[in-house]
Amino acid sequence: MRENQSHWPSELCLKENGRVLRISFESGAAYDLSAEYLRVMSPSAELQGHRPEERVTIGGKRHCSIIGINPVGTYAVRLSFDDMHSTGIFTWSYLYALGSRQAEKWAFYEAELKAKGLSRDQAGQA
Repeated sequence: MRENQSHWPSELCLKENGRVLRISFESGAAYDLSAEYLRVMSPSAELQGHRPEERVTIGGKRHCSIIGINPVGTYAVRLSFDDMHSTGIFTWSYLYALGSRQAEKWAFYEAELKAKGLSRDQAGQA
């Protein structure tokens, strides 16, 4: 039995030359997630750390693209980005959460950028 039937994907495809990942779920939910959003929300330990206070905020990813999608078992994909980041494993549940809570998560990211003096257009991290 699958972990959560509503979080099981029915379609995964790149759009706009890798700038958008379209993911549809068996529940009927579907989300267009920008490469920038996926890159800055990568679940990699390098970015998320091992505790919330270790999270790294990165800027300058407005124009990034996804250059590869590789399956990880039957539960996730590893996305490769044009900046060569490819260590995040995006589970179906995590992709569902990124889609269903996109407005909230994006607002949090923009607040992080502002608080740390970073920008979506200028590379940097804090």
